Amino acid sequence: MKNNLVLSGLIALIVSISSIGVFTWYNDQGKTVKIEHIDTTPSQKTLYTIDENGTATLLDFNEAAERVINGVVHIKSTFLYRSNNREEYRKIPDPFRDFFGDEFDQFFGPRNRERDSQKPQNTPSRVGTGSGVIISEDGYIVTNNHVIADADDIEVTLYDNRTYKAAVIGTDPSTDLALIQIKEKNLPTVPFVNSDEVKIGQWVMAVGNPMGLNSTVTAGIISAKGRNINILKDKYAIENFIQTDAAINPGNSGGALVNLNGGLVGINTAIASPTGTFAGYGFAVPANIVNKIVKDLIEYGSIQRGVLGVMIRTVNGALAKEKDLKISQGVYVDSLMENSAAASAGIEVGDIILSVDDAEVKTSPELQGYIARYRPGEKVKIMVDRKGKIKTFEVTLKNREGNTDIVSKDHRDIIKVLGADFENISDELAKELDIKGGVQVTKLYPGKLRKFTDMREGFIITKVDGKEMMDSEKLIKYLENKEGGVMLEGIYEDIPGDYYYAFGL
Repeated sequence: MKNNLVLSGLIALIVSISSIGVFTWYNDQGKTVKIEHIDTTPSQKTLYTIDENGTATLLDFNEAAERVINGVVHIKSTFLYRSNNREEYRKIPDPFRDFFGDEFDQFFGPRNRERDSQKPQNTPSRVGTGSGVIISEDGYIVTNNHVIADADDIEVTLYDNRTYKAAVIGTDPSTDLALIQIKEKNLPTVPFVNSDEVKIGQWVMAVGNPMGLNSTVTAGIISAKGRNINILKDKYAIENFIQTDAAINPGNSGGALVNLNGGLVGINTAIASPTGTFAGYGFAVPANIVNKIVKDLIEYGSIQRGVLGVMIRTVNGALAKEKDLKISQGVYVDSLMENSAAASAGIEVGDIILSVDDAEVKTSPELQGYIARYRPGEKVKIMVDRKGKIKTFEVTLKNREGNTDIVSKDHRDIIKVLGADFENISDELAKELDIKGGVQVTKLYPGKLRKFTDMREGFIITKVDGKEMMDSEKLIKYLENKEGGVMLEGIYEDIPGDYYYAFGL
């Protein structure tokens, strides 16, 4: 045995010495060892995925990224800080005092020239950034409302570094979407897909400008649909998010979530994170909702939203036990609002909504997402479970005021000029404030009201040029035909006193 071990050791030593000798000889001859490089990874073309039609397709991110990246822009929003002094709300901006002549002294007293000359010339500002998606060749760009809300200046930079100023076409805080436009033609666009057809587990890519890193592409899958994370603070908020594990970070807001064909699945909007940066969950507004919002803003300048007029809850095990329900999925009708479209069609408290136009709904966010695609006056087919019996109703949707009216597109231009959305106050609020009625400014964005007055959202207009004003339609029609100076009089719910704002048309 010992002899065998010794023999093995001698053989190993001889082989080692021989190898060293050969390597040295090659070096002495000026030879080099050839290392071969392969241009493409052999496994690159062997990865496949299943598309919406069940067809096996190459899992190739390159082509989709090249299609989309030119259609996603960087947005820089500049915000000017304004005084919060309550007395500032009473002041008329200097350039417009002359519109009123002697009327100015009648309303506000003599001009204080010394005070006027002491106003600061430079206004401090802050800058926010986000992303946007080009949806038409003539410069329409969809983004998040929170990216451009309250901005005094909006700058858009394309993938090729061309830069433009953007105008706000309209906003929808209830879905956190906004539409802006730049003056340019023949722009690259990102096409929409039917977001109802995307599946959990499907590959998607997030394209945007996170954390100052322009034109960034990340990949992941759709990890859930119909998510509600209670992030939107609007009282009519609609959260029906697509959830993805593609990395989304600050700056991705307003960017594109696309499939492997480069089609827009959704607009990236939010993340769920304990640190404020990506932690595995991102959320996007579905493309079908985006499509409807964009069409409304282009055609009308404001959102035309049909409502069922119901208070709802998602059915779960606890609710099924509480109400002694026979099913554990669906949307429970808790109560019906006044002038409810659902009630007019025959839907009752206690009904469980199962589908909208044959599309199954299992949660409240899903129901809200479907109804959000319709305008007042449009009809939907609602299937319900009523104590174990299936019933179907045709519901004609109404607006929030309880009728089927929509805002005329003829008002779009004046609304854009003013930079505001208006809404009639309720009879209950008017009684509480001890006024006959009024028109509330529900939203302010770049326009004359923000540029030339210190008005803030929530202002209730009671008079225009000394005339009582109780209806938003009448207000808009009056301002459409107005030239020169305009004086708005009104109140705030939370600040005592009367306030006056003036500007020119």
